[in-house]
Amino acid sequence: MNNALNLLYEELLSFSGLGPLLDMYHKNDYSALHSFRGILSAISPVIPLLLVIEIGRALVYRRFRIEDYRMPFFVFVANRFLSRFIRIAAVAFCISLFSRFAFVRTSFTWYWFLFGYVIWELAHFVYHYLGHKVRLFWCLHSTHHAPEAMNLSVTYMHFFLEAPYADVIRTSICILAGVNPPMLFLIMAIDGTWGAFIHVGDGFISDARMGALGRMILTPSHHRVHHARNPLYIDTNFCNLLNIWDRVFRTYQPEDRAIKIEYGITRPVKTRSFWDMYFGEFVCLGRDMVRAPGLGNKLLYLVMPPGWSHTGEHKTARVMKRSVALAGHEDAAGSEGRIARRGGSTGERSQAFVATGGDHAGKNKT
Repeated sequence: MNNALNLLYEELLSFSGLGPLLDMYHKNDYSALHSFRGILSAISPVIPLLLVIEIGRALVYRRFRIEDYRMPFFVFVANRFLSRFIRIAAVAFCISLFSRFAFVRTSFTWYWFLFGYVIWELAHFVYHYLGHKVRLFWCLHSTHHAPEAMNLSVTYMHFFLEAPYADVIRTSICILAGVNPPMLFLIMAIDGTWGAFIHVGDGFISDARMGALGRMILTPSHHRVHHARNPLYIDTNFCNLLNIWDRVFRTYQPEDRAIKIEYGITRPVKTRSFWDMYFGEFVCLGRDMVRAPGLGNKLLYLVMPPGWSHTGEHKTARVMKRSVALAGHEDAAGSEGRIARRGGSTGERSQAFVATGGDHAGKNKT
């Protein structure tokens, strides 16, 4: 019994990030805070603390729903034992493999830090974009998008192999570009903390656009858009903190408060089933590959976007967006006379179509 309680205590300390800080307190020695590792120790409790506050607020205002937090908890527990050491090994392997091929050599200065952060965001964009546009990678990433509510617990909702896959891509690009490892670890810590915070729910922060700041960085509002299955919002806002690369590659999409965000993925998901939320997309991929004729078509299902079909009846995000936009234009053209008499605008009618018709258009995407 004591062993079980000790194990639970250690796991709670690990989750909360309080272990190193408590160790400093007991030793009455805070000199570690002068080091990089000590700074990380001070930052790590922030997101777990915000999660506790978010749950507390939900309880006080009677908005708490256990189903919004149940599955992220189960996934966190599963990943705790599966991905931790794989991820560390993946980062170490990429650093050792690619350091000798770096294009430039950087030092730990403010201007190289800015350079490193821009490169990191590019690397994050590449990993995240591939996670939405390559079917096999989408199977790894879809667990994170499966919840139909947004809150800080979604931060922990990942398939166990996604973090190693993401870090292989991000670390490789950064090391090849010349970002030195100490600076890379600092950027990872900052970006990881912000990347967790932007999952904060609207029960905690209702309007998360953050005013003028939202023009320069990606806010929780932008990330809520990213997690939406509305056709207007699907496959947008791939960056984490800086929105530079989303603007460059035209995937930037601000939140339209007139459009209700519908969270989740575009196939029906059993939100109470760990197996469906964790492995469901792999099952769908397997079925498509079995049904496809010929080895070529089977392999294409691995690398083509989600919704691609060997029959040509594609239901990809691009097809959905085009269909909704076309339907909106046709609806607006057919109603132009009525709109003029009522004093409305064609743009408003088209936008209303997107707002109300999005879910029906997206249900068939896998």
